[in-house]
Amino acid sequence: MKTSLKDVYNSRFLARQLAERDIKAQYRQSYLGVLWAFLLPLGTAFVWIFLNNTGTVTLSDTGVPYPLYAFSGTLIWSIIVASINSPLQSTNAARGILTKINFPKEALILSGIYKLLFNSSIKVILLILFVFFYGVGFHWSLLLFPLTIIGAILFGTTLGLFITPIGLLYRDISKLISFGMQFLMYITPVVYSIPKTGIMKSVMTWNPISSIILTARDLSVGFEPTFLIYFLVVLGICIPFLLIGLVIYRISIPIIVERLSA
Repeated sequence: MKTSLKDVYNSRFLARQLAERDIKAQYRQSYLGVLWAFLLPLGTAFVWIFLNNTGTVTLSDTGVPYPLYAFSGTLIWSIIVASINSPLQSTNAARGILTKINFPKEALILSGIYKLLFNSSIKVILLILFVFFYGVGFHWSLLLFPLTIIGAILFGTTLGLFITPIGLLYRDISKLISFGMQFLMYITPVVYSIPKTGIMKSVMTWNPISSIILTARDLSVGFEPTFLIYFLVVLGICIPFLLIGLVIYRISIPIIVERLSA
C-alpha cells in the first residue's frame, strides 16, 4: 500500500500527459467538442421534463423548478457512472503499452481521475448557469458543491478499482455495469424525489448513491443537506476501500496483462 501510494504521487506528470493526450484525442475530430460532456445528462433530463410537463408521468413536488431538479440529478449521476467506468476504460485503453513498457500502473487511475475532473468541471459550470437561469441565485452552499463532486468521483473510482481486474478478463462485466446502472438509476432520486411511504422509500433512503445525489443537489440549490451525515459516512467508508482497491489493482494488473498477452 505504501509503495502504491508512493507511485501515485510520483506518476503525477505521466498521468497528466496521458490525460491531456486522451482529452485531445476525444474531442479532436468532434464537431461539438466538449459539448458531448453534458449532452447525455441534458438529454436524459429533457426526456423526464417532457414526460412531466405533458402529464405522461406525474411526479411529486421537488421544491425547486423541475428542470433544475432533473438536470442536477442526471448530471451528478453521469459523473458517478463515469467514475465507476473510468479505471476499467483507462486500463483497457493502455493495454497495448502495458505489455511493452514498465511504468507505474497507478498512473492510469490518476489519469482517469484527471479526465473526470476536467469533464466534471464543464458540467458544474453548466449546472451553475441552470441555477441562476431558474432564479435560485447565488448562495454560500454553492461553494461547497464541488466538494460533493469530488466525493462522487471518489465513490465511483473506489467501485471501479474492484471491478477492473474482473472486467479486463471478461468483457461481459462492462455490459453488466451499463445494464445495472440503468436499473439502479430508478431506485435513486435522480429524476424524482424519495416517496413518502412504501418499500421504495426505504430502498432509496439506504441507497448510498442517494446520499451523494441528494447532498450535491441540496448544496447546489441552497437547501440544508438532510443526508449530509450519511454522505460523510459513505465517503469515510470509501477511503479505506480505495486503498485496498489500489493494492488489488497493483497486484492483479501485471498478472492479468501477462495472461491476456500470452
